[in-house]
Amino acid sequence: MEKGERLSWWRGEDWWTIWLGAIIIAGAALGLVSSVPKLPKWYGNVADALPSNLILPLLGLGLGILVLTGIAVWSMEGRVGRYAAGFPFVFLLAVLAYAIGNHATLNHYGVNDIIWALILGMLFSNIFGKPQWLKPALRTELFIETGLVLLGAEILFNRVLVLGVRGLGVAWLGAPLAVIFIYWLGTKVMKIKSKELVATVATATSVCGVSAAIATGASVRAKKAEISAAISISVIFTVIMMVGMPILIKAVGMNPNVAGAWIGGTVDSTGAVVVAGSMVGQEAMEVAAVVKMLQNALIGLISFVWAVYWVTVVQRDEGGERPSAMEIWRRFPKFVLGFMGASLVMSFLFLPGFGQEKVDSILTVTTALRGWLFALAFVTIGLDTKFSELKATFSGNAPVKLYVIGQGFNLLASLILAFIFFRNF
Repeated sequence: MEKGERLSWWRGEDWWTIWLGAIIIAGAALGLVSSVPKLPKWYGNVADALPSNLILPLLGLGLGILVLTGIAVWSMEGRVGRYAAGFPFVFLLAVLAYAIGNHATLNHYGVNDIIWALILGMLFSNIFGKPQWLKPALRTELFIETGLVLLGAEILFNRVLVLGVRGLGVAWLGAPLAVIFIYWLGTKVMKIKSKELVATVATATSVCGVSAAIATGASVRAKKAEISAAISISVIFTVIMMVGMPILIKAVGMNPNVAGAWIGGTVDSTGAVVVAGSMVGQEAMEVAAVVKMLQNALIGLISFVWAVYWVTVVQRDEGGERPSAMEIWRRFPKFVLGFMGASLVMSFLFLPGFGQEKVDSILTVTTALRGWLFALAFVTIGLDTKFSELKATFSGNAPVKLYVIGQGFNLLASLILAFIFFRNF
C-alpha cells in the first residue's frame, strides 16, 4: 500500500466519518456520554422553545461536537482555527432550527428541524451571502456521513425480523422496484439532464425520504441544490400522504395490517409513518413502523449499489475510462461501510453482550446526536444553496413531476405487495 493510500485512512473525510461514528458509539457504550440535550415540544409561548436550564447543556453539546469534528478537520488539514471560528454560528442556526421545528403543530405535520435548518441556512446565505470566516465551517459531508453511520446503529436485526418474510416482502421488493422505475422514468422518458438529481429523488421517494436522499446524494455526488430539492419535495408530499392516506384507508375499510404495511412502504419519513399508522389504529401503526424500519435497513445497500453503478456505468458513459477495482474503491463512499458495520456491531455484539436495555440506552444517545449532526448538515446545505440554483433545479417542475409519478407507482406497487403478504396476517 502506498504512503498516500495509508494516509487516507487518517486524512480522508470519508474515513473520518467512520472513526467519529465509532467514537460516539463507544462513548455511549462506555457511559462517557449518557445523555444529550433535547429541546422540548412547545405550543404558544416562544420562551418555552428554549428553556434557560438547557442553555449550558447545549453549550456543552456544541463544544463536544466541535472538539470531535475539530480533531477530524485538524487531521485532514493540519489546522482547525478557521473551522472553530465559524462552527458556533452553524451550531446556533441548528439550535434555532430545532427550536422552531419542535413547535407541536409544525412537528406533528412533519415540518421539523430538518426543513427549518434548510430554510434558515438559505435565508442567511441569500440575504447576507457567505462571509469568508464562515466557509471553513461548512462541512456538509462530514456532518451528514457521520450521522448516517450513527443511523446504521439503529437498524437492529431482531427488530427488523419481527414481521419475518411478510415485512421483507413489502419493504425489500417494493423499494428497489420503485427506485429502478423512477430512475428509468427520469432519465429515459422525462430526459432530465441531471442523473444525480434523478437518483436522489428516486431513492428519497422509494426508501425513506430525507435520510435516503442525503445518503444517495453523497454516493452519486449530487449538488447541494439537488439534495435540497429532493428533500423539499419529500417533506411537502410526506405531509400530504400522512394526512390523506389514513382518510382513504378508513373510507374503503382496509384491513389494518394491510394498511399499516402500505403506509410503512410508501410514506417517506419514519415519524410520519408512525403518525399516519396511529390515525388508522394501534395494529396498523406497529406494522407500519416495522416495515419502515426494514426499508431503512436498505439505505446502506442501495447507497453501495448507487456508488458502484455511478463509477462503472454513468461516469463511463459520460466519457470516462473503464475504472479499475482500485479506482472504484477510491471513489466508493466509505460511510456505507460504517453504516453497515454499526448495524452489525449493535445487532450481533452489543445486543447479545449487553442486552436490550443497555442497547436502548446507547441508541438514545446516538440517535439524539445523529439528529444534531443532521441539523448541522442541513444548515450547511442551506448556507451553500442559492435560490437561483434551486430555481434552476426546479426548472419546468421536472423533479416534482418525477416525484408525483414515481410515488404513484410506489403507492400501487406497495399496495399490491401489502395485500399479498398481509391480507391473512
